[in-house]
Amino acid sequence: MSYVSQSPVHNAVNKVSTNLFSFAYKNIAKKAFFAMPPDQAHEAMISGCALAGKVPPLMWMLREMLDYTDPALETEVMGVKFHNPFGLSAGLDKDCQLPAVLDAAGFGFETFGSTTARPCAGNPRPWFHRLPEYGSMMVHAGLANQGSAKVIARAEKAYTNAKTLRMSASLARTNDKLVGDLDEGIADYRTSLERAVGRTDMIEINVSCPNTMAGEPFTSDPKNLDRLFTALDEVSRPQPTLVKMPLNKSWDEMTALLDVLAKHNVQGVSLANLQKDRTGMDDIPKDWKGGLSGVPCNRASTELVARVYRDYGDRFAIAGIGGVFTPEQAYAKIRAGASLIMFISSLMYVGPQNITTLKRGLVDLLHADGFDNVQQAVGIDVR
Repeated sequence: MSYVSQSPVHNAVNKVSTNLFSFAYKNIAKKAFFAMPPDQAHEAMISGCALAGKVPPLMWMLREMLDYTDPALETEVMGVKFHNPFGLSAGLDKDCQLPAVLDAAGFGFETFGSTTARPCAGNPRPWFHRLPEYGSMMVHAGLANQGSAKVIARAEKAYTNAKTLRMSASLARTNDKLVGDLDEGIADYRTSLERAVGRTDMIEINVSCPNTMAGEPFTSDPKNLDRLFTALDEVSRPQPTLVKMPLNKSWDEMTALLDVLAKHNVQGVSLANLQKDRTGMDDIPKDWKGGLSGVPCNRASTELVARVYRDYGDRFAIAGIGGVFTPEQAYAKIRAGASLIMFISSLMYVGPQNITTLKRGLVDLLHADGFDNVQQAVGIDVR
């Protein structure tokens, strides 16, 4: 494989292209998106990228311009080989419409969904509120998606056709009026899991969506979590499984949940979900429902990554989520114990070229500290 970093011409083109994308996003695209209500802007972005992904010459050009590659970024986590550790977190590409664009732009992986056993309309609108002063979005979508039968079939096609992108299916419990007791919830997860077997690179079980009718029963009591994964263990699958965990739990509560997961067919954890704590944000309207994405999650999620790595690093791989806008923020999570890094909010506030900035910046930080590969830096601050 030839690497962009090792080709003076391609490297120079990549730098110029990234700067051009940054200028265009800041001065044109972002202004257009921010002139729309957030829900409308989200739909426009998804539909626009989905259409662009169907134009092969456009995807070839995007890859040539933005996909920065370097051997220091290559890594293997849970038996899956990644061209780089950066991925899209669940919550943006709910129906798996963006793989072609993400693949061409140089993402290492994407987590689509979360998708549910039944099609789900989600919560009443609005789903999103912008908080640019906090580098955040208030998110209250409620797992809107077309249902795992359709979404996973679409993902399987992307999984088969992707050049370098790895695919992870985020599975959650349907949020609708048919929601019932724990047994109903377990059956819901199991239906989607059975549909996903062998059709993606990874599976993420999302037990921490805070914006649903059923709440979060599988993280409120370790016994409930044990019941869920006892049932899911019966589904044989070749892919590694991560569990998306909540951010706002005490350490005692978190360890009780992790101790349960350690007994089951789980290889990793995603840390962590939306921030519910609005301390110091008194200007946010009280009637805005949902959790906070982006910067408000950064410090707490990095601290949680470090604690989990310290006590469970020999049991679980960790995907760090929350407030990754800069290479330094990504590197901090890696040094705290994250082998993979996921993000969404910085794409909206900084632009899609930020994936290139993150990769190039991470390589510089790794080399400055004497590391030849990102795996060497994982957990170095906690060991």
